[in-house]
Amino acid sequence: MGAHIIRRDEALRRGAADSQLQRLCHKGSWYRLRPGVYTPREQFAALDARERHIILATAALHASSPDAVLSHQSAAALHGLDLWNTPMKAVHLTRNRRSGGRRTGHRHVHSAALDSDEVTTIDGLRVTTVARTVVDLARSLPFEQAVVAGDHALHTKRCTFRDLEASRPQSARRKVARVSSQLDGRSESVGESRSRVLMIREQLPIPDCQANLYAPDGVHLGRVDFLFEEFGVVGEFDGRIKYGRLVPDGQVPADVLWAEKTREDAIRAAGWQVVRWGWNELSTPHVVVQRIRDAFERARLSPPPRGRVEHTPQP
Repeated sequence: MGAHIIRRDEALRRGAADSQLQRLCHKGSWYRLRPGVYTPREQFAALDARERHIILATAALHASSPDAVLSHQSAAALHGLDLWNTPMKAVHLTRNRRSGGRRTGHRHVHSAALDSDEVTTIDGLRVTTVARTVVDLARSLPFEQAVVAGDHALHTKRCTFRDLEASRPQSARRKVARVSSQLDGRSESVGESRSRVLMIREQLPIPDCQANLYAPDGVHLGRVDFLFEEFGVVGEFDGRIKYGRLVPDGQVPADVLWAEKTREDAIRAAGWQVVRWGWNELSTPHVVVQRIRDAFERARLSPPPRGRVEHTPQP
């Protein structure tokens, strides 16, 4: 992270005076994380949103009760889970008690039953485990945001469906069950998770994820993001990341674009209808829905795909 946390009591022990600390904050050299806790403003400004939240969470946890644990999106940030459109202004903590939760603009303390095996440590900070974090997010976030985090936890094998089942809370069980039932660890990106949520909401058939397609002669045509096998349609989310910083060594973006075109041409030649969409279209669901339904219709009027499908199991 790179931002150093400075505590008032430590600074005073080293010979500083309160007036000096106040002057450093007033001049803008230090950023006040919370009363008596500071960090160099230049270092703090260089951090991304997740790193800033972790610094704030670290300061908040050290100033909290000894039984407090970082949870919800604060724990997700420390675990490195993907988060999309998730509020990060407030630090979330959980205390293992029935009541006494409270909320301010910058801190949200939850009161909830918390078993010892639902707590772990990251860089010396007590946080909820990945499974418990996903369950807490399922309780507290909108469906789409919760699915994004849960998919990533399963895809990166930070937890399993069995772990999620074991961490079911006493409250909001139906909401958690709904999220858990729609998670898919084969989802490889935020965009793919959001695409699947779009299909769920728009009452489209739920596709298979990351299936491998083969030509009649056994040649591997490629692995596809979404497969509507019974309809003869392939769906691809184009996040464009593969055309940028993840271009393989020794290649340029044009090489990746050409390889993608060749792959898609081969899939089409085997009889599959291919539909693509990107980030912009996710904000206009009707556009994606119409493209997919148009492809269903084209496939209905065309010969069925040739070759075979190899399904990828859930991790």
